[in-house]
Amino acid sequence: MSEPTEVIAEAPPPPPGVPGTPPPAGRSVTARATLAGVVVSLLLIAAIVLGSRLLRDFDSALLPYAVATVFLAFGVAYRYTVWVSAPGARRLFKRGFGSFFSAANFKKAPTALPRMIATYLGFQKFLGARSRGRWAAHQLIFWGCLLAAAITFPLTWGWFTFTSDSGAGPGYAMRVWGFKVLGFDSLSVLGWLMFHGLDIAAVLVIPGASYFLWRRMKDRGAITGQRFAYDLLPLICLIVISVTGLLLTFSSIFLHGGGYEFLAILHMVSVVFTLIYIPFGKFFHIVQRPAAVGMQLFKYTARQDEQVFACKRCGEPVDTAPYVENLRGTMKDLKLDFDAWAEYCPRCKRVLRGNAYLTHVKKGFK
Repeated sequence: MSEPTEVIAEAPPPPPGVPGTPPPAGRSVTARATLAGVVVSLLLIAAIVLGSRLLRDFDSALLPYAVATVFLAFGVAYRYTVWVSAPGARRLFKRGFGSFFSAANFKKAPTALPRMIATYLGFQKFLGARSRGRWAAHQLIFWGCLLAAAITFPLTWGWFTFTSDSGAGPGYAMRVWGFKVLGFDSLSVLGWLMFHGLDIAAVLVIPGASYFLWRRMKDRGAITGQRFAYDLLPLICLIVISVTGLLLTFSSIFLHGGGYEFLAILHMVSVVFTLIYIPFGKFFHIVQRPAAVGMQLFKYTARQDEQVFACKRCGEPVDTAPYVENLRGTMKDLKLDFDAWAEYCPRCKRVLRGNAYLTHVKKGFK
């Protein structure tokens, strides 16, 4: 008889939380993201209290909007921290903002950053290459939302107020943090623009959002991959906010306040829901876009130094050498085993894939 063999069992790994064991990566990212969200939210609350002069200029009727912005700040900080924790996003963040705040890049091309902010971030010229209609609609939404945010957020936080000089108008003063910065007549053109800025923003947003909503209902390519909560809901929210805002003005001017309370509640609910939804929906790309501007600057300064990487097969320029190296590094971080393909131009990639198919697949079907 053979002697029984000794079986050595591996000790089970210690459970999470035991001293000396690293925490799971997912839990670590969640903890950092939650801490970042809490810190940013507390900073915003402190800014609201101090900016409104210890709440003396804070309008209690706007409290739901202010609370929604605090949730917005938490969500943006949380989602941004989670996003930056991914290898690809972390490289984009480091390279993008490293180029954005680089003194060396500013010395090389002092006008490059302002031009890219204007063309890439402001006027988004890259969208015009796809479709003029999409570019125009995107511009309407972008500038309309930017105008609305510039008015709504400081007003909601009590950072600036409008006070009447005589108690009944028409002279008004605009005060920022309690200091008078502008006086105007409410019956003048400037006064009309000051009090109807949100209406102007709504008029800009409605056609832009309607165009994209119509396109997603009609375009076969858009219909194939769209999701209601991610693609359609943000557009519907923008339209509802804009329409109810215009109806508030219509009610106060033409209906003597008829239905104003219902419209105000509907408008408030739509705005609060949208603000809370922004960090977890499609509009989060608004927060991500500045890093992409930095990456464009990173590629531009490399071109200025003539650091162009040529295709290994045909010799045609692929992109800047630092950008290709950064792309390969990202693919290695993600454990993708085809990072060498970054060294070929798109045409040569197709040729190489075709040759690989003929060599390894097609011959099996003789």
